[in-house]
Amino acid sequence: MAPKSRRSVQLVWLIPLIAVLIGGWLAVKAIMDRGPSITITFDTGEGIEAGKTKIKIRDVDVGLVTAEALSADSTRVIVSADLVKGMERHLVEDTLFFVVRPRISGGNVSGLGTLVSGAYIGMDFGKSSNARRDFIGIKTPPVFSSDVPGREFVLHSSDIGSLDTGSPVYFRRLQVGQLVGYELDKEGKAVTLKVFINTPYEKFVTPNTRFWHASGIDVTLDASGIKLDTQSMVAMMIGGLAFETPADSTALPPAAAGADFRLFDNRAEAMRNPDPMVVKAMMVFRESVRGLAPGAPVDFRGILVGEVTAIKVDLDEATHEVTIPVEVDIYPGRLRARALKLEQRAVLGGRARQEFMQEMMVRGLRAQLRTGNLLTGQLYIALDFFPNAPKRKPASNGDVFEMLTVPSSTQELQATIESIALKIQEMPLKEIGADLRQTLQSANRLIQHFDSDLTPEARAAIADVRKALAATEGVLKPESPLQQDARDAMRELARAAQAFRLLADYLERHPEALIQGKKEGEK
Repeated sequence: MAPKSRRSVQLVWLIPLIAVLIGGWLAVKAIMDRGPSITITFDTGEGIEAGKTKIKIRDVDVGLVTAEALSADSTRVIVSADLVKGMERHLVEDTLFFVVRPRISGGNVSGLGTLVSGAYIGMDFGKSSNARRDFIGIKTPPVFSSDVPGREFVLHSSDIGSLDTGSPVYFRRLQVGQLVGYELDKEGKAVTLKVFINTPYEKFVTPNTRFWHASGIDVTLDASGIKLDTQSMVAMMIGGLAFETPADSTALPPAAAGADFRLFDNRAEAMRNPDPMVVKAMMVFRESVRGLAPGAPVDFRGILVGEVTAIKVDLDEATHEVTIPVEVDIYPGRLRARALKLEQRAVLGGRARQEFMQEMMVRGLRAQLRTGNLLTGQLYIALDFFPNAPKRKPASNGDVFEMLTVPSSTQELQATIESIALKIQEMPLKEIGADLRQTLQSANRLIQHFDSDLTPEARAAIADVRKALAATEGVLKPESPLQQDARDAMRELARAAQAFRLLADYLERHPEALIQGKKEGEK
């Protein structure tokens, strides 16, 4: 018998060895091809399902949700997901994850495809260099992806108005950007908004650019008529923003990304030229200021020279008198623009500004409340010279000085009417009425006496007058003898005048006829 060969045993174990090698290679390949694992925290797990919900970017699948779990405090949902290989370099601090669902915001409709396919998790690449594996999902999808060319700016406003994420931003009525986000300030007194201006329009935003609310319809009623200003129907319905750089402003390079701007309420306020010379003044009124509000103009003979900043109420404990202090900003540079050169106005100090205003008030400059609109009852403050006003120098308290006032014309009229009413009230009307009644009774008795005693004689005199008038009328009739004789006399006078005229002509030709007489044969 031949002995067994060791080589046949080795061939038997070769097949399992090859299978192990193939399995190991497949395992290594699966590990090498496996992408990174991440966790995303959301407020709710609505629309997310493990093993089905995908992670997409630009409609390309880049991952799959593998598990869902509640956080330790059960207030949030932690989603685990695996991404495809090659996504490691995109997992940085500012990478965004969000759930895509059907949504209407700022006039834009997005996520309609999820009505059929279901919700999915969207991803937007970040630009940071710090890697990260756990993320907090945002509530709403970003308006634009991070690789869209453009520039972001920050706006500050007292309120958000009718704006929402995605609201359009207009430049010369062209939509050039959108609102990307907003938040309430920590103090709760203002709102910070972020807008994104697309390329190439971001170059038109400079440090002198003004932003304003372009929502709804801006209607202005003034002496020139009714003015209607709006951007578009979309802005009227969903709100919007607009910006523009004043034409007379200094040319500056484009603003840097993240630059801060103030958001004005309307275009008129935004395009108003700021005045570097400002004097804080206090006007104390002792009459009703109903209809006067912060922002009301301070007018000098039709020229805007300031505006109201605050209205308060003050009680004098000594006299118990209630007054209305009104704080205003005055621009004295507008009152003497001809007297000062531009460079002199720029360096004019606050003390010199107050001295200038005090000098004007010594000359009779006063503040007066006047009605700006009869329909709405709005008031404004008018500055003018009142020569008869008491001459006194106003008080000053640091940066704020008192500006003297005079009563409004309405109050003066009311005071005059009250004075007249008081005088009428002080009159002895009962005594005057009694005296008048006695006078009327005496007059009545006199009339009765005249009617009883003098009436017959008066009637006879009237009858004689009538007879005289009738006789005169008969004499003046055309067919009366007197009229006929008068006409005959007038004709004789006319003949005599004609004969005298002929005699005068003859004597003028023959003056010797006065001595010699008229010769025979002459005419």
